[in-house]
Amino acid sequence: MANARQLGVALLPGAASQLFALLDELSQWNRAYNLTAIRERGAMVRAHLLDSLAAVPDLAGERILDVGTGAGFPGLPLAMASPGRHFTLIDSVAKKIRFVTHACRRLALTNVNAVQARVQSLAPTLAFDTIVARAYAPLPALLTDVQHLVGPDTRIVALKGQYPHEELAALPAGWQLEQVRTPEIPGLDATRHILTLVYTPVVPPRQRLD
Repeated sequence: MANARQLGVALLPGAASQLFALLDELSQWNRAYNLTAIRERGAMVRAHLLDSLAAVPDLAGERILDVGTGAGFPGLPLAMASPGRHFTLIDSVAKKIRFVTHACRRLALTNVNAVQARVQSLAPTLAFDTIVARAYAPLPALLTDVQHLVGPDTRIVALKGQYPHEELAALPAGWQLEQVRTPEIPGLDATRHILTLVYTPVVPPRQRLD
């Protein structure tokens, strides 16, 4: 996929075919289950595949969580582009997780675990290396909901449209913006910002004992 190269993403052999096969499955399911409002093929490539793949350079580590994955975006394209990483895709809507599970089975994706649950109830044994979110919630709510999943080296990668000035001004204590990228999605006439946030525990000041 030439457009992926424009994003700085080098897909492995077969990944492009797998990505287009994902859209085939999504289009078929969409007729019955209304998983996404985007139905035109070209728009799906731009808004689902390329918009998701734009976050590949921002991933770190091997354990990736996609919060509020919906019909599997950005998690499924990211998993296809990064087969050496393990992805957990979580959403509370049953039909969407059923589709993600179906897509993983049909496309032989062995590095994806689909979970139907609210992210607040997730209790992994290890912290995630990267937590990705696209259209989940404003940043303060997102960071609060995933706080229990964060380790000392975890990064949050938030895919946004317009730059979220007001959200950044209301970050919970300890959170800070580490990086902002503005990828240009080929063919997509819209602004995109990818924000990376990190957490530093707030240490209370020591009290004097006089």
